[in-house]
Amino acid sequence: MDEATFHQKLRALPLHVGAAGLGDDVALLDGLVITVDTLIEGVHFLPSDPAPSVAWKLLAVNLSDLAAKGAVPEGVLLSYPLGNEAWDATFVDGLADALSQLGCVLLGGDTVSLPAGAPRVLGITAFGRPDGGAIPRRSGAEAGDALWVTGTIGDAGAGLAIARGAPGPERLLQRYRRPQPRLREGRLLAPHVSAMMDVSDGLLIDAARMAAASGLRVTIDLAQVPLSADLRAWGGDALAAATSGDDYELLFAAPADRDPPVPATRIGSFAPGRGIALLRNGAPVPLPATLGWQHGGLR
Repeated sequence: MDEATFHQKLRALPLHVGAAGLGDDVALLDGLVITVDTLIEGVHFLPSDPAPSVAWKLLAVNLSDLAAKGAVPEGVLLSYPLGNEAWDATFVDGLADALSQLGCVLLGGDTVSLPAGAPRVLGITAFGRPDGGAIPRRSGAEAGDALWVTGTIGDAGAGLAIARGAPGPERLLQRYRRPQPRLREGRLLAPHVSAMMDVSDGLLIDAARMAAASGLRVTIDLAQVPLSADLRAWGGDALAAATSGDDYELLFAAPADRDPPVPATRIGSFAPGRGIALLRNGAPVPLPATLGWQHGGLR
């Protein structure tokens, strides 16, 4: 069963009003923004990735969901499988560093025993509070809005290739292993955007999800997709970057006549209709076979 079909079946269950029909990455409950993310060894991280980096990434991807709602982290619950004493100890050291640097605290959680040879399955549930009351959903984009993204796209995809053995700079490797949740940017953007989400599965697939949730068509100009100097020197191109995922930048819709309050790049626009269209310097570009990573497969 693919992710979309499974979600559709879940929507038939009794849902809390704060679940917003399971149409976003977070739920709202009594003033809290709540999200949960799971990392699986061999799917979301490599067995060779250092335990402290895995701990950082596990926390960062959850805080990125809070950032996309303009929320301030309140704390996290950890679900952890005990299996290798040395790995477990360095994971805790890495988590301590991540909590300190990313401004978060541990609330509690659960531990289980990992069967010999089984892949690690790590989970965090994160809680945050809105900073100022604005909580942008992914479904709020309006026709005529511009589409913007913070930072650069595709570095983490290159970093994954480097982690697998390809030559390349340490900076790209660290963009894959240690993403930076845009918490400050999210708080500043939240009062000014129509819709916002983080880029986790790929710029194109996540933009298409925002457009679908908003009942609109989105057009993206690949020539405007921001690429780092490191990625360009490594040989990366905009289409590969826009489908690779793991960027954890903020993707947002805002009125076209306003500039955002944080550094960001305008990459497209919303209009009536459905689906996604690609351009390069104004000329149409065929859609790739896949827009990004979809749950149910391997990265």
